[in-house]
Amino acid sequence: MKTKQVLLFIVGVFAMLGVLWLATPADGVNLGPLNLRFSSYQRMVRDAGEAKVDVDSVLNAVEARFRMEEDTLAHYRRFFYENPDRIYLPEGDYHFFDPVFRQMEQARQQGKTVRVLHYGDSQIEMDRISQDLREALQARFGGIGTGLFPALGNVPSASISKSASGGFVHYTMYGDSTTSRAGHNRYGPMAQVVQLTGGGTVNIRSTRNKTAREGVKTFSTVSVLYGRTGGGFSVKAVSDTLKPKTITRSAEDGTTLVTWQFSRPVQKVNLVFQGNAEIYGISADGDAGVAVDNVPLRGCSGTIFTRISPTLMAGSLELLDVDLIVLQFGGNYMPVARSTKVIEQYQEQIAKQIQYFHQAAPQARILFIGPSDMGKSVNGRIVTWPRLPELVDSLKATALRNDAAYWDLFRMMGGENSMAQWVKHNPAYAGPDYIHFTPAGAQKVGDALSRSLLTYYDFYLLGKTLPQERIRQAMLP
Repeated sequence: MKTKQVLLFIVGVFAMLGVLWLATPADGVNLGPLNLRFSSYQRMVRDAGEAKVDVDSVLNAVEARFRMEEDTLAHYRRFFYENPDRIYLPEGDYHFFDPVFRQMEQARQQGKTVRVLHYGDSQIEMDRISQDLREALQARFGGIGTGLFPALGNVPSASISKSASGGFVHYTMYGDSTTSRAGHNRYGPMAQVVQLTGGGTVNIRSTRNKTAREGVKTFSTVSVLYGRTGGGFSVKAVSDTLKPKTITRSAEDGTTLVTWQFSRPVQKVNLVFQGNAEIYGISADGDAGVAVDNVPLRGCSGTIFTRISPTLMAGSLELLDVDLIVLQFGGNYMPVARSTKVIEQYQEQIAKQIQYFHQAAPQARILFIGPSDMGKSVNGRIVTWPRLPELVDSLKATALRNDAAYWDLFRMMGGENSMAQWVKHNPAYAGPDYIHFTPAGAQKVGDALSRSLLTYYDFYLLGKTLPQERIRQAMLP
């Protein structure tokens, strides 16, 4: 074949491909049950015309909306009624969090620890988001340490290191096939329980994880929450600054919290147990201030809490002095949320969980955080899961109807189709599964959540300096 013929053949092939590129529909060609998709001019034009979320612009806008650039009361009024990054409050009650703030202020003055219990799915594993909220609250109200964690477990944390040996068996309320269930409902506030038989040791030390915040690298108190003791139960704490002190308890069914306080912050403590008991959690905290407990439940949709003993939960939350409960769920429900009816059924289940916590901790406020945007491949494009915006709005309505606050993470990050851009961002703010935030992205989320909550605290402080009638008039819708 001559050179001219070869050249004409190549040109012809490219011309034919060009015609196919121009003629192919954007959504491909259907051949029976098959859909054949090719690169096409129509898809290129469609994709180019679509508005893409600019993550930096979104986050800069979030930052700008927190800045006070007008009269103080006008700023708060605008924040409460117009700012999409605000925490939505039941009946618009901007005093909703005031009881929490009062307890947090008094904690440092009275030498006690007030707790924030942050439940969530795998989005908060490795202390993501929780650690940013903890850092912000402890900067305002004092406190150190990582908070509550299980004596034994297979979910790692970026903020505490621990190991255990001896007669411990770990049971979880929720998990995959590798986890074990107990033959009862006494799971405690972490939705898990460790059964101690005979004795054992739990070694706790500060984390060496590079993503950990400075405040969790030391602690000055250690507490153990346990119950149903027997067999001459005792536990002692050993550290470099504390002489071994043994706590002995006779057999009992109730829940007990025992605490050791050290003369200075430490980085390592060993807990030595003897006898039998159910251990519901261990905490590493400061002398006074705020503790934020990270409780990740991988794969969970947040509908399991009503299956935990309400008596045990109520007793535990009272002993731990929990004043704010954060529930962050919804993402794991998306694969089954195929209709409005199914979403309504989920609303009913979430309402029952909120009511359960109201009964277990009547002194506490509840904040619900809905799911982030989640990406799904549709015709070769990563788009928001169908019905995710509907699910978000339904969860917001459910929370507010049941006397719980709501924070809209979905819209804070940019709304529909934003997750794909968080993944593409440099550095990446989300992982290639188009679901989970990276540490850098989680910090952006945690910072926005913290600033929103603390805006209500700043308003609470302002209320101490101005006449209440003036504030009421300024805040009228």
